[in-house]
Amino acid sequence: MLDRLLGNYMLEKGLLTKQQLVQAYKVQENNRAKLGVIAVSEKLMTIAQAEQVNALQASMDMKFGDIAIEKGYLTQNQLGRLLELQGNDYLAFVQALVDENFLTMEQVGDTELQYQRDFGYTGTDLVELKSNDIDRIVPIFLGEEFSKYGDIVSMAVKTMYRLIDNHVYIGNAYKSESFRSEVIGYQKFHGDEKAFVAICGKYQDVEKLAVSYTKEEFIETEEDALDATCEFINCINGLYATERSKDGKVVELEPPEFSVTYTEAKGGLIVAVPVHLGGGEILLLSALEDNISIG
Repeated sequence: MLDRLLGNYMLEKGLLTKQQLVQAYKVQENNRAKLGVIAVSEKLMTIAQAEQVNALQASMDMKFGDIAIEKGYLTQNQLGRLLELQGNDYLAFVQALVDENFLTMEQVGDTELQYQRDFGYTGTDLVELKSNDIDRIVPIFLGEEFSKYGDIVSMAVKTMYRLIDNHVYIGNAYKSESFRSEVIGYQKFHGDEKAFVAICGKYQDVEKLAVSYTKEEFIETEEDALDATCEFINCINGLYATERSKDGKVVELEPPEFSVTYTEAKGGLIVAVPVHLGGGEILLLSALEDNISIG
């Protein structure tokens, strides 16, 4: 997730052009991060040490990790950890920036620190953002105030990641007693737990979600898009209900519904999480009660 968040930050700060960012993401898709880039990013080696090992590789028939261990820069356990991280999306993004000569490792590191300061993240937060583990990332954006919404939001974002866009990223949660939106798909559930879950936003953005979910190239009508969105919400909540059943909780889902023409959701405390996926931005709404009205 940090690849998208930091990529947009670099764009806003003028460190990358839009064309460069698009190119970096394109290269990222086919990249595996090199061990030197990972070691520096994980602060296990300095830039100078990584460059030295890279130079030695040109004259020695040895792998990067073996040379780094021989030089005393890495332990065997650290090397194992780096090898595990080679499939990490964020590190592949950093590798793309370096390979395309858009930024140096030093510039990436400096930008990470500035991003961390600007948004008030801790060092641990940054580690979590690099992990691509949704269950570890979502609490950062919910904060302590909305921590009790974590299970529902995490399930929704994980389902989006698996079924719609593996580069989904989210923004900070906020609350309101009402949300007005162009279109909305929603579902309530009751039983041992009561809740309301909805996806809303501009029609063109919700349609992008529907197209990505159904794998159709186009959606013929607004109703088709909202039907698909409701199916997706039902999928999210069905998975959530299954997880809760493992703890002996019974969650009964009501049929999902949708509404158009700038509908308002109101009636209680609703928490919204901005979600960027499929080229659009929607709001994921959730409330830990089932008395939310739509109209």
